[in-house]
Amino acid sequence: MKLKSKLLALGASALLAFATPAFAEDWAPDGPLTIQIGFGAGGSTDTMGRVLAKVMKDNTGWNVIVENKPGGGGVAMFTGLSQRPATGNVVGMGVSIPVLVQLVNRGDQLPFDLESFDYLGTVAKAELALVASKDAPFDDLEGMVTYAKEQGTLPVATMAPPQVLIMNQTKAATGAEFNLVTADGGAEVMKLILGGQVLAGFGSGEQFPYLESGDMKVIAGANQTRLSFAPDVKTFIESGVNAYVDPVFFLAMKAGTDPEATKAIASAIDAAITAPEFVEIVQNAVKGAPVNMGAEGTKKMMVDGLANAKVLFAK
Repeated sequence: MKLKSKLLALGASALLAFATPAFAEDWAPDGPLTIQIGFGAGGSTDTMGRVLAKVMKDNTGWNVIVENKPGGGGVAMFTGLSQRPATGNVVGMGVSIPVLVQLVNRGDQLPFDLESFDYLGTVAKAELALVASKDAPFDDLEGMVTYAKEQGTLPVATMAPPQVLIMNQTKAATGAEFNLVTADGGAEVMKLILGGQVLAGFGSGEQFPYLESGDMKVIAGANQTRLSFAPDVKTFIESGVNAYVDPVFFLAMKAGTDPEATKAIASAIDAAITAPEFVEIVQNAVKGAPVNMGAEGTKKMMVDGLANAKVLFAK
């Protein structure tokens, strides 16, 4: 019995060893690990961030919590992150395009640049759509522009600076006037559309339930190529506006963080995005599979993206 008990104990230990990710053995946060979301609650970034935190907690045993820090398309959150000490217990989750455009447009006014952070990885790439209520008196971007000219202006909800820029370029290209309403995330954009406060707005996944129910329709795709879920809808480029955005959801920490911490957290993120519940939430949010470019790939994406933003968005 003693031998059997010892073998059972050894077997249980072996199972635990396989069940516990290797990254949890060498480093663990001193207290809670906080993932700060650069957008308001209820949007696609927030939803994915919360599921990511849950899976990381389940996988590692760490106390992973989430805080919403909306403002400026994630710039407010990354500003705070850049100014805190590199303690290894705060991760920022945001979207690439808003940050890159702000760095191009007013980088000299921001307290951070791309070198202010240690990059951990990405979790998804979004498709950005301009959507409207099913009852909107237009069905495409050309029709929206015509209606805006007839009415004198047209209210459009945006949740990040790049969307403001693409609408400004639409104005420049067409002569139409738009009243841009700033929202704290995609969930609020949807509320504004459904409530009739605006006639159109941008969504990076929040619109899918309303598209499926028939309460909304897609007006244009804001990415470089057509939307996978609306292949018959033209892009802004195809509609005569030379602008596009390709948002990537990424995670980073304050530069100078202990390499053991960034390595462990990056590994935890990489493991978490393969979990079925995270794959499902990404599919629901962006209609695609999780994508992790890794630490080096994420930094390259940001560096290359900044060069592209200078060409595409700088005036």
